[in-house]
Amino acid sequence: MSRATVRVGVGARFSYDGEVVEVVEFAATQAGGEVVLKDGRGRLLRLAVKELLLSDRARIIPDGPGPASDDPQDTAAVVLGQLSNAEREQVLERAVHVREVLTGFGSGSEELPAVGEPRAAYAAGEPMESRYAAKAAELGVAVRTVKRWVAAFRRDGEAGLAPVRSGPRSGHRAAEAWAEVALEVMVEHTGQSKPSRKMVIERTRARLLARKFAEEDLPSRATAYRLLEDLERRHPTFRLSTKRNRDIAARPGGVYGKLRPTRPGEYLLMDTNRLDVFALDPVTLQWLQVELTVAMDWYTRCVCGIRITPVSTKAVDASVALYQAFRPRPAGKDWPAHAVWPEHGIPRSVLIDRTALEGPMRGAASPALVPETVLVDHGKVFVSEHLTSVCRRLGISVQPARLRTGRDKGPLERFFLTLREDLLQALPGYKGPDLYSRGERPEGEAFFFLHELEAIIREWVACVYHHRPHTSLVDPSVPGLRMSPAAMFEHGLNRAGYIEVPRDPDLAFEFLRVERRKIQHYGIDLDARRYNGAALDPYRGLLSGDRDGKWPIAVNP
Repeated sequence: MSRATVRVGVGARFSYDGEVVEVVEFAATQAGGEVVLKDGRGRLLRLAVKELLLSDRARIIPDGPGPASDDPQDTAAVVLGQLSNAEREQVLERAVHVREVLTGFGSGSEELPAVGEPRAAYAAGEPMESRYAAKAAELGVAVRTVKRWVAAFRRDGEAGLAPVRSGPRSGHRAAEAWAEVALEVMVEHTGQSKPSRKMVIERTRARLLARKFAEEDLPSRATAYRLLEDLERRHPTFRLSTKRNRDIAARPGGVYGKLRPTRPGEYLLMDTNRLDVFALDPVTLQWLQVELTVAMDWYTRCVCGIRITPVSTKAVDASVALYQAFRPRPAGKDWPAHAVWPEHGIPRSVLIDRTALEGPMRGAASPALVPETVLVDHGKVFVSEHLTSVCRRLGISVQPARLRTGRDKGPLERFFLTLREDLLQALPGYKGPDLYSRGERPEGEAFFFLHELEAIIREWVACVYHHRPHTSLVDPSVPGLRMSPAAMFEHGLNRAGYIEVPRDPDLAFEFLRVERRKIQHYGIDLDARRYNGAALDPYRGLLSGDRDGKWPIAVNP
C-alpha cells in the first residue's frame, strides 16, 4: 500500500537550495529538533528541523511512490459526490462482492458474518483464481472484470469502484439433549429481560416434548437446577445484571490480545459520545443535546481533534476530527503560554504553513500527527465510504474495535469520564449521566451556544488536560514517574527517534466534504457567505468540464 508519509530521520534526503542533501544526524535539543545535513561534496550543514521542513528552500525527496495532491485522479470526496443514488447503491453492492472475494465475508470482517457466510467458494484456503471465477459466474461478468474491481478496491477503497465517467457440557443422551436445549433458551434471552430458572426449565421441557422425547427420559427438577448451574458458567443469565450478561455474551471466541503503542502517531483512537450537558442552538435559541467526537493519540493521550455537533453526528464530522489531526486549529489569543503546543520542531511546523486556512499562525492548540492506524468502533460515521477511501489512499489503516467492547478504546472512554467530572458538571445545563442523576429542569439552564461549548472544551483540554500527570502515562525504566500528555509526547519523540510526516500537506483537504459550486468573477457563494482569493484567478467564469459545470470545493464546517 502506498503511503502519504515519508520518514524523516538519518538517511532521509532533501533538496536544499537546488542540491541533494542527506540527514546524517538527528537530535532533539532544548531549542527544538536539529539535523546535520551532508551534501554531495561532503560538506556538513546544521539546521533546525523547523527550518528544514518549513522553509521554501528545502523539499522532501520521497523514497518511493505515493499519493500527492497534484495527482490527476479525483479525490474520493469528488468521485463519491458525483454519484446518483442508484450509482451509490451499485458501488456499495459491488464493494460487498469484492470484500467477499478477498475475505469470504461481505462485511470484510469475520466478526460480522451474514447468514451462510463464509460460503464454500470463498472459504479460507480457496485460491484467489477460484474465488475470481466463482464471483464472475455469480454476477455474470468476466473474470477480468472481477480482478479489475479487486485491484481498484485495494488501491482506492469504495471510491475505486465508482463508474468511470467519460471526460474530464453430561454423558446421558437425554441429559445432554436437555442441556443443549436449555442453553438454547438461555441464549435467546441475551437481549431480553432476565428470566427465572423455573421458566427456562419449563420452556426446555416443552421443547423436548415437542421433539418426541419421552417424559420419563427427562431429568428431574433437582437435576435440571444442577444443570443450569453448570450452564450459568458458560452463558451467564440469572446471577449478574442483564447488561453484564450481554457484555459477557459478546466476548470474542478467539485469543485475547492488546495493542501496545510504542510512539506518537502509531494508533489514533476515535469515538463519539453524547455529552451530559445541554447547549443552545445559535439560530433558534432552543436547547438541544450535543455529541462530542474526539480523536486521541493512544501513546500520549493527546487530543488531536475535537468536533461538537447536535445529535446526531455525521460521517463528515468524523472526517473533520481526523482533518484536525493533520492540520491543528490555532491556539486561542488569550490562552496562557503553557497551553500553546510546545515547539517540538516536527509536529506543528510540518503541517501548518503560512497560508493555512486558519490564517496567520499563532501556535497550535494540539499536536499534529499523521496516524499509522485509526482505531474506531463500528459506527457508520467512522466506516463511511468517504473516510475509508481517503484512509486507503493515504496508507492509513482503519482498524475496527470489537463489537460492544468499550475497553478496546479504554483511554478515550476514560477521557469522556474525566471531561464530565472535571468540567461539564460545573457548567449550566448539566443533566447528569442518567435519569436518576438529572435535575428538575436542566434544559432550562442551558446557557452556552454550540461554538462556545466547543471553545470551552478546547481550552480545558489545552490548559488542563494536556498538562496534568496521568496515572497511565509511565516510563517502565523510571518507576513512580507520571507524565502529562505533553511530556509524554516529547518522551515518545526522543524514544522513537522519528515521527511520520506528510509528503504533501495539502493531502489533508481530502478529509473534508466537497460542495460543487460555480466560480463567478467575484468568487464562490456557499452557505450565504462569499469566498474569494487569488487561487481562484485562473478559474473565474470557467466551467469545470463535468456534467454540471461546477467545481469541487473542499469545505471545513
